[in-house]
Amino acid sequence: QVNLVESGGGSVQTGDALRLSCTASTRSFRTAAMGWFRQAPGTERQFVATISFDSSQTKYSDSVKGRFLISRDNSRNTVYLQMNNLKLDDTGVYYCALAVAGSGMVVTHPDVYDYWGQGTQVTVSS
Repeated sequence: QVNLVESGGGSVQTGDALRLSCTASTRSFRTAAMGWFRQAPGTERQFVATISFDSSQTKYSDSVKGRFLISRDNSRNTVYLQMNNLKLDDTGVYYCALAVAGSGMVVTHPDVYDYWGQGTQVTVSS
């Protein structure tokens, strides 16, 4: 069984920064694409960022481009999401996801991901 454990969420004000972490319990992490998604109350899960297995490729949603940075440390089985200049619309539960199948390159569609973390809450207030 694969477990993904997120951490780093919290309550902050607009303009603040947070760094989320997600650690995987499988060595498959090192060949898997990783992604971050978020979900606000009453909305569908939304793509935020993805990174290829070797960090050669990243992709971001337009709403976070230039403010968020996804990275990974394969020696620690961990993926990070550095979130800068947070806005009210960034509020939601953030999930990390792991895509075992495929080439290990960037994946934006949630259906392609095989495993999901339990989520960590990020609340941004003015």
